[in-house]
Amino acid sequence: MQDPDLDHKLDELDRLLNDPDVPMQPARVWSLLAEISHHDLHQRTLD
Repeated sequence: MQDPDLDHKLDELDRLLNDPDVPMQPARVWSLLAEISHHDLHQRTLD
């Protein structure tokens, strides 16, 4: 995972799930998970 955009998405997901000062945004969490998994699947097909 050396893609800066992916790193940013993982950081945002971590913040949404673990920071008690950030309101839960279920739609954003699911959207980030979909983008991350899509990136992971794409990487696996290239390897």
